[in-house]
Amino acid sequence: MTNYEALVGGGSGGLIGASGASGNGSLWYWLKHMKLYRVVGLVAICLLTVPFIFYHLLLSAESGVPHNDIHRTRSQLDTFEEISPLKAADLKLRIDEMLRIKGTVSLELRDLESRRQKLQSDIGLYNQKIDELKQELSRQQTELDRLKISVEQAQVAQREAVLRNTPELALPKALFSDSLPAVVRPAGGEQRRACKMSSCFDHSRCSLTSGFPVYLYDPDAAPVVSAGYDIDGFLKTTIKQTLGYNAHLTTDPKKACVFLVLVGEALPEHEAVMKNNRYNGPQPQATDRSSAAEMGSLNTTRLRSLPYWGGDGRNHVLLNFARREIGTGAGDILRGTADLDTGRAMLVQSSFEEHQFRAGFDLIAPPILGPPGGDVWQECVPMLPARRKYLLSFQGELLNGQNGTMPAHGNDDTESDTVDEFIIEHLKEMSSGRTQDHFMLQFECVPATEQRSPTNVRDWSLCGTDNSRKSVLKESTFALLLAPSGTAVSSTLLQARLYEALRAGAIPLILGGDQVTLPYAETIEWRRVVIALPKARITELHFLLRAIPDADLLTMRRQGRLVWERYLSSVQSTVDTIIASLRDRLGIPPKPVPAVVAHSVFNASFVPLKSDPVIDSEPEESLGPIEPPYPSPAFRRNYTAALMQSREMWNDWADPFALYPQLPFDPVLPSDAKFVGSHMGFRPIGKGAGGAGKEFGESLGGNYPREQFTIVILTYEREQVLMDSLGRLYGLPYLHKVIVVWNSPKPPLEDLRWPDIGVPVHVVRAPRNSLNNRFLPFDAIETEAVLSVDDDAHLRHDEILFGFRVWREHRDRVVGFPGRFHAWDVNTLDSWNYNSNYSCELSMVLTGAAFIHKYYTYLYTYALPQAIRDKVDEYMNCEDIAMNFLVSHVTRKPPVKVTSRWTFRCPGCPVSLSEDDTHFQERHKCINFFTKVFGYTPLLNTQYRADSILFKTRIPHDKQKCFKFI
Repeated sequence: MTNYEALVGGGSGGLIGASGASGNGSLWYWLKHMKLYRVVGLVAICLLTVPFIFYHLLLSAESGVPHNDIHRTRSQLDTFEEISPLKAADLKLRIDEMLRIKGTVSLELRDLESRRQKLQSDIGLYNQKIDELKQELSRQQTELDRLKISVEQAQVAQREAVLRNTPELALPKALFSDSLPAVVRPAGGEQRRACKMSSCFDHSRCSLTSGFPVYLYDPDAAPVVSAGYDIDGFLKTTIKQTLGYNAHLTTDPKKACVFLVLVGEALPEHEAVMKNNRYNGPQPQATDRSSAAEMGSLNTTRLRSLPYWGGDGRNHVLLNFARREIGTGAGDILRGTADLDTGRAMLVQSSFEEHQFRAGFDLIAPPILGPPGGDVWQECVPMLPARRKYLLSFQGELLNGQNGTMPAHGNDDTESDTVDEFIIEHLKEMSSGRTQDHFMLQFECVPATEQRSPTNVRDWSLCGTDNSRKSVLKESTFALLLAPSGTAVSSTLLQARLYEALRAGAIPLILGGDQVTLPYAETIEWRRVVIALPKARITELHFLLRAIPDADLLTMRRQGRLVWERYLSSVQSTVDTIIASLRDRLGIPPKPVPAVVAHSVFNASFVPLKSDPVIDSEPEESLGPIEPPYPSPAFRRNYTAALMQSREMWNDWADPFALYPQLPFDPVLPSDAKFVGSHMGFRPIGKGAGGAGKEFGESLGGNYPREQFTIVILTYEREQVLMDSLGRLYGLPYLHKVIVVWNSPKPPLEDLRWPDIGVPVHVVRAPRNSLNNRFLPFDAIETEAVLSVDDDAHLRHDEILFGFRVWREHRDRVVGFPGRFHAWDVNTLDSWNYNSNYSCELSMVLTGAAFIHKYYTYLYTYALPQAIRDKVDEYMNCEDIAMNFLVSHVTRKPPVKVTSRWTFRCPGCPVSLSEDDTHFQERHKCINFFTKVFGYTPLLNTQYRADSILFKTRIPHDKQKCFKFI
């Protein structure tokens, strides 16, 4: 022990001993009375001695540590290295050694860090592979579920095929007669006057599947008019020309169901060579006409000598049209003859008297007052406003008796004269009375009308020219038509007034409508077009006219224009309507509407290259089964459509001139029929028990049998964009096929690889570069549902299928994604603007991504006015607006928008035509031009869109939504 240790130990022992000897009380006493300088000295001594004591203890502890305790030695060395008395050389060596150790450790740390990063990278890759495998497992599980559903659906289809006991209907196989009409004994006078379809028509020549073949006698080769007469040259030419466009015309008399004979308008030869104008040119003298009428223009001997007359004229139709002579008694080939022998032939003309007309056998047709054919919308005037300048207008002069004077025989004529005079006086009082309504009533022509031909019919002649009358009618809300007096069932003058009123949009008001028959009355619902009143209602006329609201006025005006354009406006429409009316009597379906042949852009020997599609990262959900192509059943209602929906076909949505494969207006079965006797083709959700998302994805459900849809893509020299769009269609349920309309004159590149998407892809060569090609009714389209898309449209599978399901409930409407609307120009107040801004109201759905029924492709191609399709070609724009106009015009319904999408373009696609600066300006012009063609704007507004039923609905955890993202 050192002196230092002894000092510390002794001092401590002494202090402790002293404190122990004194006790606690002595110690406190001593501290209390100790001087301050002593305390300070004692503290200073402690502070100086304590560090030396600790240093001595640490050295002692270090000398007692074993040499193999390296870590402790090194730790203590590091701790006291700075205060150890080392030499400079040893310190340098120690520093070098520490630096070397530091470098080695740094290398090891960098190596460990690189290994750590590599392990983390490997872990990330493995995690990614695990995620991919999980996604693949989920995808394969979904695919397996779809395959299971597909197998179940196939088994159901197989059972239906085994149990099916109804024939598969298709286009009717034509069954024709194979012989000429047999020669029989001519019919007597009483038999002729009592002719009906059951007694004077040979149904054996007109099989239900014959297609109603019609044969026309050449009026030049087989004339039937008397010497000194000739058929109007315009009629001879145009009748043969327009019948040549009719699908029912045949040149084989053995196959013919009916034989058409053109017997008028027959005029004296010196008139037939005059200028073909019904309003201008010198008129023959009345004496000449009197002598001609006594002779009669029809030569019955020549008529009976027709090669296929068969003795009694059975199944022959005599066509007597009025065109140039629109006067009292005109258009009646039986005029002036006591008993003209026309056999059992049917007579078609515009003027009949009661004892001549055989109801249900003869046919009343309008006079030929229009052009041969083509667009006739230029002849019409706008339908709006609903109420025009004149409430009622009339221009005419009453022609009485055979020489223009009042007949002096018969009490009936006297009573008729009294009624006519009362009507005239009351109308004059009504027009001059105290009322705010304006009338244009003229009962005398200036100059006076000349009586052109003798007749017993008292009728109202036309005043002025066609243009002068049109200028008055287009300012008239109603046009007054006064029925002819006497026994006339119809007159040419009445038909001419009806034609002119409908053309000008003036609603016909027929006083004496209960005593006349209008054209094609068997099929046309004239009550929706004209107001027919007995003459006794003349005192209530003003009250009735004021009681009709604007909506009814415009509805009648629109219906009148439809009837005029479709059945009265031209020679083509008149001829087609006569044939359709006769065919409708027999219950024979019309000829099928012609489809456009889809010619492939590839030659027969070329096989395009295929590539595997790139599977897009679509949301994984079961959207439907994978089925083989299943075309929609076609021509199922060949015979029942005309029976059950004849009224609609003639007066509403369709036309009676062609047979369509399907209609969007076919009737729907009641809900229980799917389970009781009529289950074929239906796939109810949950087999009828219903269900949520899982069951919903397994079946189509709905009110119609199972079906698929066809996608039509219009493209022009954007191959890669097209390939990407096709690739995204891989695995799309319910897809039947894809039709690519190749609008470019250049064929596709030979090395272009087409994605193999599991369904046929037909690349169709377009006849020319036109946006109208989007709506051509290609024969390759075998489904009712057509999804029209642009080549750069980017739609998810669930969006497409939701749109398809919605369309199945709205088959007669446009159902799609991007909505637009027509907005009134508040600056000019006389036109429309096209608007694509976000709005709570829309009136159009763009057909760049929309479902339509194939029926509308036929109407667009064959029924839409050519001027609209020409405007589409002129602007290379607006075909989607035209289709929306057409569908809304036919249905009077707005389109249906689905999902929240407002656009459908892919983000990286090249600029399309719609990005051009002039695009919107052209669309403004299109809307206003189409409105002019239709006569009004058929677009209707809608304020809702369609989303799936369980969208944003809280459901239990064990249930799925119909669509996860819709």
